[in-house]
Parts: sequence; structure tokens; C-alpha cells
Amino acid sequence: MCTLRSYPLLPRRHPVSSRDSEGTMTTAARAPVRAPGLRVIRGEGQRREEPLASRDAVARVLMEAGADMLLRRISPARAQEIERKVDRVLDLFDRVDVAPVLMPVLKRHLDELEALMRETREVRAARR
Repeated sequence: MCTLRSYPLLPRRHPVSSRDSEGTMTTAARAPVRAPGLRVIRGEGQRREEPLASRDAVARVLMEAGADMLLRRISPARAQEIERKVDRVLDLFDRVDVAPVLMPVLKRHLDELEALMRETREVRAARR
């Protein structure tokens, strides 16, 4: 049986003491500071297709594929193919940092990944 008492207590927030312009101590009650967390982004329900131009964008593709697989919108085989291509692209990003001459190869793989994701999104939309 789980009770609320089994959870650790969070520290209480106390008023903050500070010195005013005259050097005397003052106590000001401040509103509790929120820890960084999730925030809502207004998007009007429309998803914006993001070009794959950065490592972050490619990582988001991998997360999207994982979520789609868990929700059974795509097959595990398709998710595995996306993961394989994402790994290759992320490796190429690292290699381009060292040898910029590989940029055309990275661009080609990014285009292939974008085409695969476009096809995946079409398949996913058809299943709905």
C-alpha cells in the first residue's frame, strides 16, 4: 500500500533576507521559483515540417519514429531503418566537423532521410 507519507518531503521555501540600499537587513517574501520543465508551445494544431539541417533536427526524427512505433503507426522494421539512417547521418555530422570535404555525402544522406520520413509520414497519415 502506498501512502503520501512514503514520499520524501520537499524543502519549504522561506522568505529571503537581503540588504537594502541603507545596509539594513530586510525580509522579502518571494514567490516560489519554478524548476525548469515542460512548456506549452502554441502551434494551432499544425505541424511544421522542419528541414533536416542540424543534429537536433535529426535527433527529433529518431524520437518521432520511436513514438510512432510505440503507438503502432509504423512497423518496427521501418523504425529500425530510420534509426540506421539517423545513426549514419549523426556519424557523418561528426566526420564533417573534422573533414568538411564530406559535406556532399552528408547532404545526400540527409536528403535520403528526409525522403524516408516524408514517405513514413504519408504511410502514417494513411493508417489514421
